Amino acid sequence: MAHIKRVFDILTHNVENLQNPEMVSGKISGAWQKYSTASFAEQTNKLSRGLAFLGVKKGDSVAVMSANRPEWNICDFAIMQLGAYQVPLYPTLATQDIKFILQDAGVKIVFVADDLLYKKVKEVADSLDTPIEIYTFNIVVSANSWEDVIRLGENHSEIDLESYRSQITEDDILTLIYTSGTTGTPKGVMLTHKNLVQNFKNSAVILPHGISKALSFLPLSHIFERMVIYLYFYKNISVYYAESMETIVADIQEVKPQVFSTVPRLLEKIYEKIMAKGKELTGIKKALFFWAMALAEKFDFDNGFFYNLRLKIARKLIFTKWQAALGNEVIAVISGGAALNPRLARIFWAANIPVFEGYGLTETSPVITVNNPGNTMFGTVGPVIEGVEIKIGEDGEILCRGHNVMKGYYKRDDQTAENIDANGWFHTGDIGEIIDGKFLKITDRKKEMFKTAGGKYVAPQLVENKFKESPFIEQIMVLGENKKFPSALIVPNFENLKNWCMKKGIGYKSNAEIIENEQVLAKFNKEVAEANKNFGHWEQVKVFKLLPKEWSIDGGELTPKLSLKRKIIAEKNSSVIEKIYLDAESFKA
Repeated sequence: MAHIKRVFDILTHNVENLQNPEMVSGKISGAWQKYSTASFAEQTNKLSRGLAFLGVKKGDSVAVMSANRPEWNICDFAIMQLGAYQVPLYPTLATQDIKFILQDAGVKIVFVADDLLYKKVKEVADSLDTPIEIYTFNIVVSANSWEDVIRLGENHSEIDLESYRSQITEDDILTLIYTSGTTGTPKGVMLTHKNLVQNFKNSAVILPHGISKALSFLPLSHIFERMVIYLYFYKNISVYYAESMETIVADIQEVKPQVFSTVPRLLEKIYEKIMAKGKELTGIKKALFFWAMALAEKFDFDNGFFYNLRLKIARKLIFTKWQAALGNEVIAVISGGAALNPRLARIFWAANIPVFEGYGLTETSPVITVNNPGNTMFGTVGPVIEGVEIKIGEDGEILCRGHNVMKGYYKRDDQTAENIDANGWFHTGDIGEIIDGKFLKITDRKKEMFKTAGGKYVAPQLVENKFKESPFIEQIMVLGENKKFPSALIVPNFENLKNWCMKKGIGYKSNAEIIENEQVLAKFNKEVAEANKNFGHWEQVKVFKLLPKEWSIDGGELTPKLSLKRKIIAEKNSSVIEKIYLDAESFKA
């Protein structure tokens, strides 16, 4: 399939060679909406002609704001084959960010999912000087429907789409993706057709043979899931969109996928639920469960005959139930977006659910490295994909060069020059090392590392990941820049905490009240002391404060890929942080 040079070439190729009766399906209000390759291509071409009739041309910007559904993909392909830039908007974006992106990208048309998003975007559009047309996927009273654009395309079949496609080269911009803007205003990352085509072609090593069905639930607005979907289309794998994050378990049972991509937090939640059930077992069943878990933690690829014999028994008695919970057909899980705990990776592999962790950024389309079948090392993010180079800078920063590096930041030559040096190396902002001359290990974000008042460097992510192994710690942020010692803000896992309180006979009226309870604080002191054992004296969390409310995307504390917005969290809890260090002024770190 060497002739696939632009992303929309996948569609032409699949129509001609690989008809799929269920290319993409979405669950909307409990019912599956399915598109074959032929019907997907037909809708895409109608929408393209409709947009062309409305005046959309090469270099224009058209935005899509919706949760995952087939219409998202149809819009994506319809926009790109006209040479226009597709601009994804997260449904959770704040009003000021929507306004900035619509103006910065010069968006002419926005497709939105429903009434709620229509109102959100219309309010912003009405405040701008240039008119913006809004079309909805769901029927919304007094709003234009995307079906109107499709009908326009049907009525103007004379529009020659090939004349548009032929003007587009692999070096042309496919999409403008605005970074989540954890610091300052969002920046538009310009990714080309070549960036994405080479990325999905060379990331295909991750997929073992025999995969025909995938479930998708990570946001398509993020380049990780979007590239993975292109990869599925490229490999003719049927894609099913879960209805929502709340229905994933039921959707997995129904779809029985062989592959899905995820972020570590969701794997942690699956693990926590399994552990909670294991603790409820009694007698021999409980003993067997924890024997299997202890065995799983030691999993490696060369453990020898006797280990593998015991693992075979553990898989039959215990881990088949894990497989069943994921639909019984999972061959591979792709993990990205944040660091995966190596212990968790071993456990899932032992359970015969291989998790392949990769690494990349929006600016690198996104994959730089990825573990893959026969080429995996726990605790690393794998070897580089073909056509990509990495090296470690003098300060430990990971630098990357190759077909995956963005064209630059839209209208921000200054920022582009700051991030891509004269030799074409993109500076990732991550700190890492290369193990065995091949596998990349991430140690922290360069920008997130801080120095204590004693001049010692602390890598907060390493500390946080260890602490999150505790079933009582849901979220944690380690801080302490220019302070005598590191401290932490901790959000408990309130479900597990409630159960613990019940067993201990501690009354539970509210989250706010329970985190002040002396027995609860003593319990967390123990958990913190246990996690601290893994770190040098200067890295250990000396003081912590429990918080009553979980951080969320909607609350503004998390990015769409569930990373901490440290600056926002610090601002929202400034008085708490101030008190931590005031109360501990006499503390000798």
